[in-house]
Amino acid sequence: METKEFIKFLEEKNFAPKTIKTSVRYVERFFKWEKVQDEQVTKPDILRYLEYLKNRKDLQNCSLRQYLSALNHYFKCLQNNGHIEKNPCNLLKIRGQKRNVLYKTYTEQELDTLFDNFYHCFVRNFDDKRYRCEQQREIAALGRERNALILNVLINQGVTTGEIEKIEISDLNLLKATLKIRGGRRSNERTIPLKATQIGLFMNYLKNIYPQLFDYQTNESDNLFLLLPQGNQKKTKNETLNNLFQKLTEQVKSIDRQFLNFKQVRTSVITNWLKTNNLRKTQYLAGHRYISSTERYLPNNIDDLIENINKMHPF
Repeated sequence: METKEFIKFLEEKNFAPKTIKTSVRYVERFFKWEKVQDEQVTKPDILRYLEYLKNRKDLQNCSLRQYLSALNHYFKCLQNNGHIEKNPCNLLKIRGQKRNVLYKTYTEQELDTLFDNFYHCFVRNFDDKRYRCEQQREIAALGRERNALILNVLINQGVTTGEIEKIEISDLNLLKATLKIRGGRRSNERTIPLKATQIGLFMNYLKNIYPQLFDYQTNESDNLFLLLPQGNQKKTKNETLNNLFQKLTEQVKSIDRQFLNFKQVRTSVITNWLKTNNLRKTQYLAGHRYISSTERYLPNNIDDLIENINKMHPF
């Protein structure tokens, strides 16, 4: 099969350019080592190659899994295009993979407290005397209100920081109390219900904060969370999402020493969902493409169960 055909197959699956380049390289290495035609490759050939990579190249399971994934996609492409009948990589898995270490998780109540403390410190009772002029105070106040709502969405809807950027005004439906989260390369689109306590926050943001944020934009934007100028530069959109989340992270850390990053918040939200929902519903809410991604969060529930058993039955 031509390389262009394989690249097109990966592009249709929304693979990143870097991943596509790596996958093509891994497949080329396999055929350079095996020196057979596409239709002649068998499952034992794949196994022998993986054994070669492990023993001769000293590759760990994580790297072996990447090679197997690239070959699996390649032969799946051949199968879809009618070049072969069976995928030799089918049902092959790398055993003994190291699981991702999960963060210490917050309970739902702890997440609510985290937001309440943030709002108390950085919105309601924030001391803005450090700013020299009125415009700086105005811009900073708008940014804090917007950041507070972003934090609220992160701890209630469990979205990623990358998904925050994609949320548009039309994705918010206050009548149905829902928020649509747009899918991406690694996540599925889903519609997540809003909590009753969020409705007032969104109404205040849309009525009082968003119009002022919009006045500072140089280009038309449908985004729900708009960026701001920095310093005294009027009508200059030079704030970035990176420095927005960096600043927000520092602020949250200042009120909670256990806070690490927003991946920890997402982990906490998904873990809490698993306590009240089944795997499939949690998979949908989290936007996971594969159920295995959701299953990674199950050990946190097991730890909670063990802790409860030890408390109730210490002997």
